Amino acid sequence: MSQGKDNMRLLIEPTAEKATQLVASIFRSALCERAAQSKPCRVALAGGTTPHALYQTLARYGGELGEPWQWLEIFFGDERTVPHDHIESNYRMVQRALLDHVPISLDRVHPMPADADDLDAAAAIYERVVRERVPAGANDIPSFDLVLLGMGGDGHTASLFPNTPALDETSRLVVSQFVPVLGRNRMTFTFPLINAAQAVVLLVTGEDKADAVADLMGPSPTVPAARVRPDSGLLYIILDQSAARKMPR
Repeated sequence: MSQGKDNMRLLIEPTAEKATQLVASIFRSALCERAAQSKPCRVALAGGTTPHALYQTLARYGGELGEPWQWLEIFFGDERTVPHDHIESNYRMVQRALLDHVPISLDRVHPMPADADDLDAAAAIYERVVRERVPAGANDIPSFDLVLLGMGGDGHTASLFPNTPALDETSRLVVSQFVPVLGRNRMTFTFPLINAAQAVVLLVTGEDKADAVADLMGPSPTVPAARVRPDSGLLYIILDQSAARKMPR
């Protein structure tokens, strides 16, 4: 099932595996298209359980894709405040699921410095890296070729949690903030940077996300993920049947 409205495409797959394969296909198409033009494909990756399965799927394309991998440049949309080799690190997860299995140079991979002593300064440094590496689009904001996102059961995306200051950030593109529900800090892209992308994919699977999806797709959404509205790029909302089961018809 699919439906579109303006620059949004909603696609519902029967299983989480099928939904993941669809996102992998979108990723692969974006990478191959840019590689065919001999241009870098700059992608921001998500953390979490659902994207982990996606990166394992992409890793299986490793030898099959061959040369296009050299055109990929990887950034991270959010990160936990732990060292990169910590079991909770998004970078470590991506490294083990994907980077260890594909021919990409690590100088084209830009992890967030989320274990720094001064997290606000570290967020500003990462924003500077993004500005230096990713060409600006409208409003002088860097425009990624693709931003991958997931969504939690509370409707958060990246590390933009309900009732946190970063939801309303309009000037900074990367911030560190304390998340009360977690009792710790997270580093995250803000909505101006996410919404400047050429394409954004929001992948949501599992019955535990059904209430958040119902809110997201309802007439008056309140969850943070509802603020993902690309300025001129495409938004793909890709669900499995379990996540979509309470969605308004």
